[in-house]
Amino acid sequence: MKVKVVFLTLIIAAGSVIAGAFLDFFHAKSEDGKVKVEWKTTSENNLREFVIERRTHNTPFTEVSRVSPKGNNSYYLFFDEGAYKTTDVIYIYRLRINDRDNSSSYSREVSVSHSVSGFKKTWGSIKAMFR
Repeated sequence: MKVKVVFLTLIIAAGSVIAGAFLDFFHAKSEDGKVKVEWKTTSENNLREFVIERRTHNTPFTEVSRVSPKGNNSYYLFFDEGAYKTTDVIYIYRLRINDRDNSSSYSREVSVSHSVSGFKKTWGSIKAMFR
């Protein structure tokens, strides 16, 4: 029995050293015409970056932004101002957690029902034409 407990403890300890980040929470919600994406880590080991990814129903995930790690017990906040550019109203977000050894893992996916005024959609499309 002691051998099993020691073995299990070693596996857990090795996993926490290898893993890039442990998330306390990961949320996204529509707020003031943008999508607010926030998360908190409990520990960050061997972590290179977080990549915020977004998709709509039946489309692949695309990269929205990259965020540098801050360290253990850190809170992160990102406002996705580009969420108005499509007509779909349900967005799905996830985090890709990239480690220094070039491995990646993913957070759970969260869905957001997002509606933006027609004016903001039109203005966003006009701005995108001149980029």
